[in-house]
Amino acid sequence: MDQAEVPPEIDENYQDAMLAQQVWERREFVRCDFTDGDLRGLTTTGCTFTECDFSRCDLGESTHTTTAFRSCTFERTNLAEITFTGCTLLGSSFNECRFRPWTIRDTDLTLVALAHADLRKSTMEGLRLREANLTETDLRDADLSGSDLRGARLLGTKLENADLRGAKIDANGLVQAKLAGAQVDLDTAIAFAAAHGLRIDS
Repeated sequence: MDQAEVPPEIDENYQDAMLAQQVWERREFVRCDFTDGDLRGLTTTGCTFTECDFSRCDLGESTHTTTAFRSCTFERTNLAEITFTGCTLLGSSFNECRFRPWTIRDTDLTLVALAHADLRKSTMEGLRLREANLTETDLRDADLSGSDLRGARLLGTKLENADLRGAKIDANGLVQAKLAGAQVDLDTAIAFAAAHGLRIDS
């Protein structure tokens, strides 16, 4: 059977599974349980995970390219030194995970829950973070250049010294987030001034 024709794995139990250093291509998992599994160093390309549970899983040093994690649960998951490129994490939730360092580029994080996460100095350029929950998330010194943060919940979000050049942030976010020392382009600087009640005379 061609690899592209492999049927999806549905409701499979991978709890405590030893799956480190494996290479997966175009595999599909639906509501699978990877709780406490060892997936360290896993490489995925074009895979799909839907409503899967990665709680307390070790995904450290893993690499994911054009892979989808849709509405998945990551609780106390080790994500250190993980790389996401061209992926989607649509609607997934992250709670008390270990992130640093992680690298995530050109990835869709729409509706993702990342409240209170420690993402300092992370490379997160070109992300879609629309409607994401970033309440009190620590993004100090992070590279968010070219990212779309419109509609994101940014109450108390720490964006001090972050690179926000080319990023899109709506007025609410510019008021609610902590932005001291952030690098921004001229359009964002003008929007920031307007959001804080300044009258701009051209």
